[in-house]
Parts: sequence; C-alpha cells; structure tokens
Amino acid sequence: MKKYISIMIAVIVFACNILACSSENNVKSSDKDKLQIVTTIFPEYDWVKNILGENPSDAEVTMLLDNGIDLHSYQPSADDILKISNCDVFVYVGGESDEWVQDALKEAVNKDMAVINLMDVLKDEIKEEEVVEGMEEEEAEEEEEEAEYDEHVWLSLKNAAKIVSCISEEIQKIDSANAQIYKKNADSYIEKLNVLDDEYQNAVDTASVTTLLFGDRFPFRYMTDDYGLTYYAAFVGCSAETEASFETITFLAQKMDELSLHAIMTIEGNKHDIAETVIQNTQENNQKVLTLDSMQSTTSKDAKNGASYISVMESNLDVLKEALK
Repeated sequence: MKKYISIMIAVIVFACNILACSSENNVKSSDKDKLQIVTTIFPEYDWVKNILGENPSDAEVTMLLDNGIDLHSYQPSADDILKISNCDVFVYVGGESDEWVQDALKEAVNKDMAVINLMDVLKDEIKEEEVVEGMEEEEAEEEEEEAEYDEHVWLSLKNAAKIVSCISEEIQKIDSANAQIYKKNADSYIEKLNVLDDEYQNAVDTASVTTLLFGDRFPFRYMTDDYGLTYYAAFVGCSAETEASFETITFLAQKMDELSLHAIMTIEGNKHDIAETVIQNTQENNQKVLTLDSMQSTTSKDAKNGASYISVMESNLDVLKEALK
C-alpha cells in the first residue's frame, strides 16, 4: 500500500481548489452546462461512448489514463483531480490501484455526481487474486492482511454487459431528456457483447486444448473462469515483478512439455523475455508466443484510430482460438 497517497491527494486537492477559484470566471457557461463524464481506463471510456452514441447532449467524455500508463502505475495529477471534482459521472475500477479515489471524492465540488465503482457493481462476483501452482509469490507487506482482489473485471464480456447496463442507467437519470436513446444504445451494445460471449464459449467448447500458459502477468482470470479454462502463469495479474525465478521458468517449461502446448501467452508490451526463456527450456524449443491484449495501455488516440473494446476482444478471440487448437 502506498502510505503517502493521502498526503499527496491532500496537496493536489489544495492546488485544485486554488485552480478552481482562479479559473472559474474563465470557464464558458456552455462548457459548464455540458454533461461531464470522467473515466479512468479505456474500456470504461469506450462503453460510455457507445452508450452516448451520437451524443445528443454533446457530453464531454474524459479518460484519465490516456498516456499508455497502466492502472497499477497511475497517479492522478492536479488537473485529473479537478476534472473528477466537477464531473457529473465518474467511472473507476475500484481495486487497490484506485485507493486514491476516496480521498479525491471527499473534496468533490459536485456532490451530486454519479460515482460508479466497477467492483461494487459486480459485488459477489469479484474474485480474489490467486496463486496457482508454479507461480511466483508476491512478498506481502506486513500491514496487508486483507485479501487482494483481481481488478481486471473488464476482461469478462459477462461483466462488461452488467457494467454497461449500470452506466447507462446512471446517465439516463442525469440526462432524462435523452434517456430512451441511451437505453436503446446500451441494449444494442449489450446484445453485441452477448453475441461475442457466445463465440468465445463456442471456441472453447470445440477446442482440443483447455489450458493457457502465460510467461507473463496474468490479468485474464475473469475470462478463463467464464469459459472453464485452466491456466498457469509466471505472476498474478497485478504483480510488480518483472523477473521470474529459475524455479518458475523450469516449472512452466515442464508444464508446456507435459501438456504438449504449442503456444505460450503474454500480454501486450514489447518485452516477452520470460516467455522466450520458457520456450528455450522446453524439449521442442519452437512454440509460438501469442499475445492477448488486456487493454491496460490503450489510449483515446488508439480509439480514434479504430480501437474499441469489442474490436480488441474480437482480436483476443482469434488469439485464443490459435492457442487452443
């Protein structure tokens, strides 16, 4: 846990109050009247965009993690806190990486904002992080005795459908004049999620392999649990570790040989050293390295270039089919 976060947020909030006072008279009334929606990560941002559709109220949607920094490394700037403080809808994941949020919300100017915590939306469906056989165990801090929960809830299409419905309902309440439009857009989008969910299930049902092996962090537990897949990995999804031990490398290599896996998985990023080292320690030494995109570094620029939550999950399905054949 980051002990300095509350102090840091307090300093930022103080700066924000000064900024807010000094800039209040410079903000156009038309900008103040716009529906302001702030999201932390790309999936939330894209879900909101799909709910708004043609955006009849000209709502302004902001994604905070918009420079390629993933959820686990993000620290809010003064400008980020100011945006949250004045928004109408704030959507965030709600895991340990978002521990700064509660301090930020205490100082919110708009006390009527709708706050959507993805993990609260899903409630009992949230899963604790688990250490499976062969995985590097994290060194727990002495003060941490509570269970850690897997934050990567967006990587389940089933979760996505429930979250989209919740976000839509909140936006409908705030902009009731366009409520029917938002409901229709959300219903249409959820149907697309359900169709893709069926395609995933069919791919798994017809696969000859039902185990994924990651030479990397593993943020896909919600996805694998949805379809009854088993997995092995070097690290848990929220791990800060980048180096795998000899024992972990050896275990993963032996498991690939035992299960006759023709591919090892990684998440997005340029460095796949662990996966390549695992392959070098197998009997065949020729397995493929396949990458699943966890959308932890996707930006609004990527969205402008055509990336969407559904397009990424469709690409992940193609990768999954290759891994399971």
